[in-house]
Amino acid sequence: MIGPVAPLHGLGGAKDLPVPPELAIAGGSAALVVSFCVLVLAWRTPRYGDRRSPREGRPVPAGLARVLDSGGFTWTVRLLGLAFAYYLIWALLAGPDVVTNPVFGTFYVLLWVGIVPASLVWGRVYAAVSPVRTVNALLAKATGGDPGQGMFTYPERLGCWPAAAGLFAFVWQELVNPQSAYIGPVRLWLAVYLAVMLIGGALFGDTWFARADPFEVYSNLLAKLSFWGRDAQGRLVWRSPLANLATLVPRPGLVAVVAVLFGSTAFDSYKDTLSWVRFVNKLDVNLQLVNTAALLGFCAVIGISFAVATMFTGVDPASPYAATRRVLPRLFAHSVVPIIVGYMTAHYLSYLVEQGQVTLMQLSDPMVNGSNLLGTRDWGVNYFLFLHPTLLATIKVLAVVVGHIVGVVAAHDRALMLLPKRHQVTGQLGLLVIMLAYTSTGLYLLFGT
Repeated sequence: MIGPVAPLHGLGGAKDLPVPPELAIAGGSAALVVSFCVLVLAWRTPRYGDRRSPREGRPVPAGLARVLDSGGFTWTVRLLGLAFAYYLIWALLAGPDVVTNPVFGTFYVLLWVGIVPASLVWGRVYAAVSPVRTVNALLAKATGGDPGQGMFTYPERLGCWPAAAGLFAFVWQELVNPQSAYIGPVRLWLAVYLAVMLIGGALFGDTWFARADPFEVYSNLLAKLSFWGRDAQGRLVWRSPLANLATLVPRPGLVAVVAVLFGSTAFDSYKDTLSWVRFVNKLDVNLQLVNTAALLGFCAVIGISFAVATMFTGVDPASPYAATRRVLPRLFAHSVVPIIVGYMTAHYLSYLVEQGQVTLMQLSDPMVNGSNLLGTRDWGVNYFLFLHPTLLATIKVLAVVVGHIVGVVAAHDRALMLLPKRHQVTGQLGLLVIMLAYTSTGLYLLFGT
């Protein structure tokens, strides 16, 4: 990740956790099967609708809604995000090339991992603070244009594919690039990101950011599990996370996005195992090339296995989707989002808590010269999770299992809308089998390696 600052995500490794892998795997798999059986018996009609007929939420109090939707609030948040971005650019361009430069912790910890709890609590948080969105809006205002309208209409067939490519570029930089803890590669990555986003925004308007910005697409996916939503009239409402999740638009490339997010986390768990290290050491090939192939392979296995499992049966001809087998994977892709949240929580929780505190301290000294600009340099680090391994292990198991159970619930509800009645149980068996495989493999990687 970022070298000696945060070895193994702030924790000594899976072997330090007092949970037998057999118990974790057996308990998680049993919970998943029991949940599926209960759903089949007790949940026989769809409850959450979809993007075309979303479940109505509870209107946010009028005063609060006016504030949150006001231009003043929107631009205050945007400018704060832009100011923070400029602060980091200062550290990125003028700061020393040492691991204590706050750019590394912000890029790899606060942004990539912190985006999970932030989006679950506040919704589409990255879209609100996105510096590239703000710069695009300011440029449009300066030229008399409309930031929502570009020179061309965004091709619908592209869907989220650009975001999937951007996410893969990030996880490659984080997990594979041997120079990820050097300032030069981070500068290059962010320069390319900025150029691609601003050029795309000029060509396709704000739609480009919603489809192609890897961090915004990631945040928006996670936001579907928050309580914040919009009704059919665009009004701000509070809605149950599962009802919100059902409104996710099944665009092309959505399966690739969830496969990269899920597969990269699994690869991160596996790449430091003794079996992988021994295997790589026996090969007389470039380590970076092998890890790149392995990262791509993990993502491909997730995407292909999920697609095959969801295409286990056809759809009901009377379904409002009137879909074919080919589009079933993206119609069920929303059910992977809770699983991603579960794995991100299990894999990165202690890393975020501990290294996140270190990053907040480092942000006060961007030039690493002993300054204390934000007053946080002398804060201490609370190692509560490290000192309570049983609690941490329990949270990890619960995160993975609960994520899969919520995913099964979301998939079951969607299956009731899509599948013919005679296949509403058998048609879900493929998805159940693959989720059991994900659960057991994920728990093994977390606790048994």
